[in-house]
Amino acid sequence: MNKFWILIIAVVGLNYQLYAQKDAKSTKKKPNVIMIMADDLGWGDVGFNGNDVIKTPHLDKMASNGVTMPKFYAASPLCSPSRASCLTGRDPFRTGILAAHTAALRPAEKTVAEILKGDGYKTGFFGKWHLGWIEPDKVESRGYYSPPSFHGFEHYFATKSAVPTWDPTKTPERWKGFGAKKDGSWGGSRYFENGEMVTENLDGDDSRIIMDRAIPFIEEAAKNDEPFLATIWFHAPHEPVVAGPEYLKMYKNVDNIDKRHLYGCITAMDEQIGRLKKFLKKKGLDENTIILFTSDNGACGSQMKKGAASAGPYRGHKHQMWEGGLRVPFIAEWPSHFAKGTVVNEFRGSTNDLLPTILALTGTKMPKKPQVDGVSLVPVFEGEDMPRDKYIASGFRRLYKGIDLYALIGERFKICIPDKKEQTMVMYDLKNDPYETTDVSEKFPKEFEEMKEELEKVKNSWLMSRDGADYTY
Repeated sequence: MNKFWILIIAVVGLNYQLYAQKDAKSTKKKPNVIMIMADDLGWGDVGFNGNDVIKTPHLDKMASNGVTMPKFYAASPLCSPSRASCLTGRDPFRTGILAAHTAALRPAEKTVAEILKGDGYKTGFFGKWHLGWIEPDKVESRGYYSPPSFHGFEHYFATKSAVPTWDPTKTPERWKGFGAKKDGSWGGSRYFENGEMVTENLDGDDSRIIMDRAIPFIEEAAKNDEPFLATIWFHAPHEPVVAGPEYLKMYKNVDNIDKRHLYGCITAMDEQIGRLKKFLKKKGLDENTIILFTSDNGACGSQMKKGAASAGPYRGHKHQMWEGGLRVPFIAEWPSHFAKGTVVNEFRGSTNDLLPTILALTGTKMPKKPQVDGVSLVPVFEGEDMPRDKYIASGFRRLYKGIDLYALIGERFKICIPDKKEQTMVMYDLKNDPYETTDVSEKFPKEFEEMKEELEKVKNSWLMSRDGADYTY
């Protein structure tokens, strides 16, 4: 063979190798993402945080197979604000979500669903929305119509807010609160799927009802070889807390009826997470699927008073700025990437961090970056000793009820107005006093004043954002 043909063969071979490398790179599958959120699940309401009574075997296994963060915070001590932070990476006061049933998520907010959708992801939402009304033709006195489809979700099966955790279209026998009707029907939120009210397959466990819609969405995306974002926000264990007969039997030796219902409800949710995991494995999706699990705030105060819910060793509960209202369970699992049993003990994470973390893990760029308050957790997932370069700030406001609460959390110190009954700003040394027993504002006056000044700067930044600084007209 002469030199000419040897050269031609060499050039063709080199081009083929380069093409193959380029093609392999271009066809490398992006990871799927599943965001799971419980509602009012306290830090101490799961086995992997030390609860040895409530049965959460599937969550416990996820924790042992992935990453946990004992110092993980909801962006607010109640539902809607924290949900907004999960989707936007922004402090809730920045987006205008100051409490539940106040306004709605503005369409101008850039969500993780919108961003991933623009990168080729199929996007679906399942469960409790609580970021605006979802009934197209209904006008209500508080808030406005802003369903998941306004925020990047191509498919949704959602309720506006809370429903009973068993038989969600019926008023529970023991329930006398919101949504209760004398005829036994449910007077609160109803399920809507892509704008149409749902009437079928709404009996029994609500977590199962939600998963019955989420799994087909995932299956369809996998069938079409499309990466997906599935956001699954359970109602469990928010009030009205009801467990079905089979789950109550699991706790027949527990003498407190409220405990039996709460524990059974949480176990039923855990069972559906196990069902999801089994499905992913069966379809060969588990190795390339990132699952992030957390709660929207700490344990419900009324459930704690009944001796049921738990904040673990921490002080306070939902609607309060103490650790018990803000610290929540957290798991990140990606079998092909995260080391098993990783516990991030020192770093303080936040629901604000979910958006930047997901974008970093999927290699997705934010098209136009607004003011984002979260940070990527990927370095700490991978074992880096990374200091947090910004405070975690939180707020909760209902002025007509005299509620205007704030917290600013650093690596060591935390300042907060903890509760509407205690309107004085206090300071805790979380490094040496994580259970917030002693106000150290007088012991560390310099640090106290510096943090108060920083909080005022943050609050002013929030005000500028929600007044229009981050939006295009």
